[in-house]
Amino acid sequence: TPMREFLHVDDMAAASIHVMELAREVWQENTAPMLSHINVGTGVDCTIRELAQTIAKVVGYQGRVVFDAAKPDGTPRKLLDVTRLHQLGWYHEISLEAGLAGTYQWFLENQQRFRG
Repeated sequence: TPMREFLHVDDMAAASIHVMELAREVWQENTAPMLSHINVGTGVDCTIRELAQTIAKVVGYQGRVVFDAAKPDGTPRKLLDVTRLHQLGWYHEISLEAGLAGTYQWFLENQQRFRG
């Protein structure tokens, strides 16, 4: 069962600002010895089935979701290790369901802008 991690763009922006505003010493202590990267993510993943069920719930879809097991799954798991980011005091705030709900609400309010 493939697993995926999702991060809301507002959380990505907040994490970026948090890291950019770190004191130089804190940055260097946490990226030594080679100015290593800092993963930005939620540290939470879900199955593709859970994702589909969450989307269906958010949009009020009552139909059946069909999965084609004949198609390749791709990478089994895509989950970042966010330990370093958590040590720096940043945690995501927007859950997958809340992010999907907000995005769907925005779409409903703005869809006429995209229709001819």
